Amino acid sequence: MYPDSSQTLRPRSLTVSELNRQARHLLESSFMQAWVEGELSSLSRPSSGHWYFSLKDQRAQVRCAMFRGFNQRLREIPKEGDQVRIRGKVSLYENRGDFQIIVEHLEPAGLGALQQAFDALKARLQAEGLFAVERKKPIPDTPRHIGVVTSPTGAAIHDILTVLARRCPGIPVTLYPTAVQGQAATASIVDAINRAVRHNQADVLIIGRGGGSLEDLWCFNEEAVARAIANCPIATVSAVGHEVDVTIADFVADLRAPTPSAAAEKISPDQSAWVARLAETRQRLISAANRQLRQQNIRLDQIAARLRDPRQQLQEKAQRLDDVELRFRHAIGQRLAKEHTHSNHLAQRLMAHRPSRQIGEQGQKVQQLGERLQASLKRQLETGNQQLEAAARTLNAVSPLATLGRGYAIVSSDDQTVVRDPASLSPGDRIQAKLAKGTVDATVSSVHTESGQTP
Repeated sequence: MYPDSSQTLRPRSLTVSELNRQARHLLESSFMQAWVEGELSSLSRPSSGHWYFSLKDQRAQVRCAMFRGFNQRLREIPKEGDQVRIRGKVSLYENRGDFQIIVEHLEPAGLGALQQAFDALKARLQAEGLFAVERKKPIPDTPRHIGVVTSPTGAAIHDILTVLARRCPGIPVTLYPTAVQGQAATASIVDAINRAVRHNQADVLIIGRGGGSLEDLWCFNEEAVARAIANCPIATVSAVGHEVDVTIADFVADLRAPTPSAAAEKISPDQSAWVARLAETRQRLISAANRQLRQQNIRLDQIAARLRDPRQQLQEKAQRLDDVELRFRHAIGQRLAKEHTHSNHLAQRLMAHRPSRQIGEQGQKVQQLGERLQASLKRQLETGNQQLEAAARTLNAVSPLATLGRGYAIVSSDDQTVVRDPASLSPGDRIQAKLAKGTVDATVSSVHTESGQTP
């Protein structure tokens, strides 16, 4: 019986779980990470701490899940209807087959665009060197005139003037009014900075405003404002917002203050400290003057005590002159005697080293050396002859020729091998005997060994 062919060719079916698992793997491998922007809706926050919501636009929506480890990083909880921007992994919830995004980061939609613009401008200006420490101008310790670029109606100018009035009211302050919020604020701030430069009175310029949102402070992140601060010949202090707020103006300015009040504190000297320093300096000057007067009086008394009758000084000078003259004459006499003795000594040395005497002495030395050389050569020749005769006698004693002279012979075979044992020969072999005065060729007729046996 044959199997049903329709059953053997049927493809294997996937279970729903297998299908959803393969779909999830495909989605996660195709979309590593994605940024998605839309309106937040259907936010659910169960007791587990995880968030579940939908992100939608005018034509579609997608489910999202943000687990507790990620949503706890947010400063504020989003609400229904917020436009948000999320970053996450595209996935599939296998149990229900729901397409979803696993969210890792969530931010207001507008904030993300502003932050990107902030980071891009910061990187570009930093690459140009506008933030470099070496280009920053020093802030004067005691400014002669302070300029303030801010709103005339804001809290910043009030805080600055209050601090300056308390610390050092004698320093003049000029306000260069400007808008610090809105579309026209950028051009207004640039114009106020240029007016301060043209006015040419202030030697330090505070640029800033009070706190606000990122959008409120955005005019201080504009490139035009940054370049106006960088090109300003006056030393600049950025005082924008609160301590946690950071703007491009803070990086470009010569000094960054966390608040407008802090800026006034940093650039103004403390009047009470000045008064104390002046009083201390006055007391030190009085003490120094009194000390100098006492020292000069003591010196005057010492000079008066040293004053004497001029005639007594002349007598002393005359006596010292006579004494110097006597010492000079004595020194000249000693020097002449010393030079005379030295001259005689040189003459004697010159006579002792005259050339004729040295030539005679060197001639005798040459003659003596010649005689010693001849005697040495003669001794060496005699010694060499004796050694040669001894070597000849020794060589003659061990020479095989001497042995041959006593009637002995050296026997060798046809291949010139010396025969030492008759057992190595056979009757009929050709041999050669070397005698003292020639050689003899012979043929072996018989061989006898020491035992008397023929091999």
